[in-house]
Amino acid sequence: MPEIVKLNVGGAVNAALARALEEMPETLLYGEDVGKPGGVFGVSRGLQKRFGDRVFDTPISETAMLGAAVGAASFGRRPIVEIMWIDFSLVAFDQIVNQAANVRYVSEGRTAAPLTIRTQQGTAPAACAQHSQNLEALLLHVPGIRVCMPRTAQDSYDLLLSAIACDDPTVVIENRTLYAGTKQEVTVGQPIAPIGGHRRPRSGDDVTVVTWGAITQKVLDAADRLEADGVGVDVIEAVWLNPFDDEAVLESVGRTGRLVVVHEAARTGGFGAEVVSRVVESGAQLAVPPRRVALKDSRIPSAPQLAAALLPQTDEIETALREVVRS
Repeated sequence: MPEIVKLNVGGAVNAALARALEEMPETLLYGEDVGKPGGVFGVSRGLQKRFGDRVFDTPISETAMLGAAVGAASFGRRPIVEIMWIDFSLVAFDQIVNQAANVRYVSEGRTAAPLTIRTQQGTAPAACAQHSQNLEALLLHVPGIRVCMPRTAQDSYDLLLSAIACDDPTVVIENRTLYAGTKQEVTVGQPIAPIGGHRRPRSGDDVTVVTWGAITQKVLDAADRLEADGVGVDVIEAVWLNPFDDEAVLESVGRTGRLVVVHEAARTGGFGAEVVSRVVESGAQLAVPPRRVALKDSRIPSAPQLAAALLPQTDEIETALREVVRS
């Protein structure tokens, strides 16, 4: 039965993993330090004690983890693999791109790869270049891979369960800066929803903003500033990037006639360009050219003040919104 509990993001992820292990006997949970230590961020704490050898630690080999996951998923298991940093997944792109994404196609639909990759990305103080990359666009370029980016505790619970229940390989991209945040009311125990959909944390008729991930909070802060001046900002949070909710974006842009896309990933080749392309190709009538606000094309420095100069901040987002509305 559904109930409401108070959880932070890390606790919500833990609760979702526990429910999956409890209700889906075919699930496995593993990765570096996932079992006995409870995860490098403490997210899987207590699960090995509760579920035994279905939760276990692995050697430091993302290639082995994901190769084993593809094999296990092909034979009826639902592995949940934690990759500490999305940066580390690059050594296993053969397993993700050439194997997991292709299983259903090359088997003519006789088998699938219902595996879930839990990982996290984004900048944090002193994260430096190899622990701060935002790589969702690489995954979104590959047909067959589902991708979501939860931000709130409720979405961290709901989207993870949807991913685990999905019969396609799915990557759940979290953000470590959110794990230990303030506890929020989370409804647990409700039926697991299918993948897909968006969130609309702000509604308005003057400008559409499409965003995803932790940077959504900066977008909401900027929207609050404009709304204090009577400017209505329609914020679409794309919690699912594949499948992406084109209809919601086109409906919003059809009302506002203005589009700004904000993401933490690098500007060039970022998924924001795809969003803009889909809107323009739809024939939507825009009052002004669309705008992208993103990471400047650079490696991420370790010094927080230098990183902040490269990443979109609330002031920059506010300025972009005001310029688009005034045009």
